Amino acid sequence: MKTWLSGDVSKRLARGGDAETAHEFELEIEQVRARLAANEAERKELEAALRDLVSRCSAAAADYSSPTIADAPRVMAASSAAEKIALFRRLFAGRADVFPVRWENRKTAKSGYAPACANEWVKGICGKPQVKCGECPHQAFIPVTDDVIEKHLRGGEGARGSGGDFVAGVYPLLPDETCWFLAADFDEESWAADALAVLETCQAKGVPAALERSRSGNGGHVWIFFSEPVSARTARQLGAAMLTETMERRPEIGFASYDRFFPSQDTMSVGGFGNLIALPLQRRARELGNSVFIDRDLRPYDDQWAFLAARPRLSAKAAAEIVDDAETRGRILGVRMPVEDEDADEPWRMTPSRRPKVGPVGSPLSGKITIVVADQLYIDRTDLPPTMTTRLIRLAAFQNPEFYRAQSMRFPTFGKPRIISCAELHPHHVALPGDVSMKLLN
Repeated sequence: MKTWLSGDVSKRLARGGDAETAHEFELEIEQVRARLAANEAERKELEAALRDLVSRCSAAAADYSSPTIADAPRVMAASSAAEKIALFRRLFAGRADVFPVRWENRKTAKSGYAPACANEWVKGICGKPQVKCGECPHQAFIPVTDDVIEKHLRGGEGARGSGGDFVAGVYPLLPDETCWFLAADFDEESWAADALAVLETCQAKGVPAALERSRSGNGGHVWIFFSEPVSARTARQLGAAMLTETMERRPEIGFASYDRFFPSQDTMSVGGFGNLIALPLQRRARELGNSVFIDRDLRPYDDQWAFLAARPRLSAKAAAEIVDDAETRGRILGVRMPVEDEDADEPWRMTPSRRPKVGPVGSPLSGKITIVVADQLYIDRTDLPPTMTTRLIRLAAFQNPEFYRAQSMRFPTFGKPRIISCAELHPHHVALPGDVSMKLLN
């Protein structure tokens, strides 16, 4: 590490110090110390960049931007039904003892999913809707079989008495609180830009990922497949780390995205199944160009099976290493921990303020930033780099203690956001509550 001295200090050292220059020496000493601290921070950043480059090099075969499928896959469109089903069940594995099936009510135009049960709507046995499926004493859940998957892929008659087409889903959270995949849902108007930005981050971090257009065609799912069961906590932290890194470039994604992971919880709620996600490649949706995997230009791959067969799967060890690195750098969520959360898994990683350490912005700031004080603080973000915009938003955000309290008690977390944000993102401004003014000045 090269240490510098200013010309003035060098001259004074040459002629010898005196009482009149002591204060100047103290100022120069502080500057040198500041420079040394900056060099240390830069060294850590370079080490992190080196780790990323090594990961990207080893994951070159998983380059999402490639429009062709590298190496001849074992499964393709011309393969047998048995080979396709085996690949499908290997990638989109969840609970095998029960699966959700889609229902439709044509009279009310409502739809949803329910566990597939042999006793559904059987008079004198099924207690729906008064009795929840998870609490029913007459449960006769239908397990996942090759026939179920084939019916989903080929299309067939829908759930009993509901009409429509057969659409199966999957409960990704296994009874031992592990999972075979992580999926992130994007359904806002900007879903494509948001999802592609996350894919770019995954590629940079060496995390193989694939993008599926949703059944409706108005959203998308980013899938990360694992080569072995990974704890739901690790999988969700991995997804959160990818979102946090993405928000540095695209703050418009927003904190709500942290609540759209499958699985949605680290632990299984009492009497529950965990959240569900519709399985892709359902025939009727596929014929409409939906529920298929797409490239960066949002065009479906010509051979969906070849694309899926060529997808690398992330090992549990690699996932844990990425998460551990992100935790060390405060990049899992990047917002303050709740004060009540005294049972955090690794409290030694936290700063006294419960707010993660922040690094340099990385882009120069303009000489002037306009702030309008009204009902809130309105900060002009026109000339701000995206990283600074994200930092401002995170000043008014914190992790929701109610989410963690419910999760620790194994209660459902539906309707409890993981992060509460009091900031508002406008086209040209960031609006912050007035009580964050001191944080902003700091």
